[in-house]
Amino acid sequence: QVQLVESGGGLVQPGGSLRLSCATSGIIFRAYTMAWYRQAPGRQREEVAVIFYGGATTNAESVKGRFTISRDNAKNTGYLQMNSRKPEDTAVYYCNAKLSNFPWGQGTQVTVSS
Repeated sequence: QVQLVESGGGLVQPGGSLRLSCATSGIIFRAYTMAWYRQAPGRQREEVAVIFYGGATTNAESVKGRFTISRDNAKNTGYLQMNSRKPEDTAVYYCNAKLSNFPWGQGTQVTVSS
């Protein structure tokens, strides 16, 4: 059974940092390109960062220079380091494998507010 479990969210002040984790089970993690997504209230889910199975990464323009995606294949876990947070980063964050039909996890709420 495939499971994707996001954690690490919370309330952070503007400019602060946070690291999210994505624990996976039931998949051959190292074989997949993984991505982080976010969904703000009233908006569609958007992709924010991608890490290919070979380790290369891409970021959305809105988070370039601030967010870093990484992975630990030995732990079947992905990460999203978020620095220099802005209020517009407030959203529920999800992870998933690209080009898959894996079920979405519950996400983790990140709120950026002073």
